[in-house]
Amino acid sequence: MLSWKVGGSSRGLGVTQNTVLLQKDDGLYSWSSTLTLSEVQWLKKTVTCEATKDSQPTVSKELRREQCTGQ
Repeated sequence: MLSWKVGGSSRGLGVTQNTVLLQKDDGLYSWSSTLTLSEVQWLKKTVTCEATKDSQPTVSKELRREQCTGQ
C-alpha cells in the first residue's frame, strides 16, 4: 500500500492510486500513486510517501519540489 503524509498528517483526499502491484524479475515491486496538492500546501508543507507490503518494514521517502513535475 502507498500512503501520503502532508505536513506530517495522513492524506487521503486528492490521491489517485494504481492498485495493481507488479513484481519485477529482480524481486522488487512496482506500483504508483498520484497526490494532488494546492500550491500553498506544496510550497509550505513537507510531503512524504510511505510504502508497505505485507509484514515488510515501511519504506518512507520525503519528496522535494525539484524532484517532481509541475514545480
